[in-house]
Amino acid sequence: MIPTDWLGPQEWQAVRLSLRVAAVATLAGLPPAVAVAWLLARRRFPGHGLLSGIVHLPLILPPVVTGYLLLVTFGTQGPVGSLLKPLGIVFAFRWTGAALACGIMSFPLMVRAIRLGFEAVDPKLEQAAATLGAPRAWIFVTVTLPLILPAILAGATLGFAKAMGEFGATITFVSNIPGQTQTLPSAIYALLQVPSGDAAALRLVLVSVVIAMGAVLVSEWLAWRMTARMSGRAEGRA
Repeated sequence: MIPTDWLGPQEWQAVRLSLRVAAVATLAGLPPAVAVAWLLARRRFPGHGLLSGIVHLPLILPPVVTGYLLLVTFGTQGPVGSLLKPLGIVFAFRWTGAALACGIMSFPLMVRAIRLGFEAVDPKLEQAAATLGAPRAWIFVTVTLPLILPAILAGATLGFAKAMGEFGATITFVSNIPGQTQTLPSAIYALLQVPSGDAAALRLVLVSVVIAMGAVLVSEWLAWRMTARMSGRAEGRA
């Protein structure tokens, strides 16, 4: 356990906000990531390559460019932001905007990991279920989804880790406001700009490492449990 007095109030705010932003970005991005990964892995259609390029664009563009495009699009004067503002939905310079930026930056990593999972599933297993008269949706839920759960966990872990470490797009889109939009990377950057901030920055770096390693270990344990359970079921049926 980390002593509560080891970090200052502003540093704890950055930790809590980072966890909140990363969790929201991962949970909100996971369902569309599964859908897009399935589309790219299982369907061929005009514009397939274009869709793949658009999905992976945040990995290629400088994060600052992505943040600027988000600001232009979702800012209060932007084409999308101006429509959402009357509804009380504002992303620019809010923690929700940080979650949006982190979600977009982590989305390609989630899609890539889950797509590999779909491509590794033997289509004959799904075809066998279809010959028994099972609907496609039921086949996906009972056959495909359990087989790709390790890939989904891998994608979620990668997405969470990316969201925790995202800096360029976030600081460009929502700035670095303590207690509102200041995440761990932004707090570390701010502390490094002052002469007496090295010790606090090092503490936040250690917290970041602990959180990232914890997420990876939990993901590995869950994947192992799921694989063991599926193996046990297969042996029982045999």
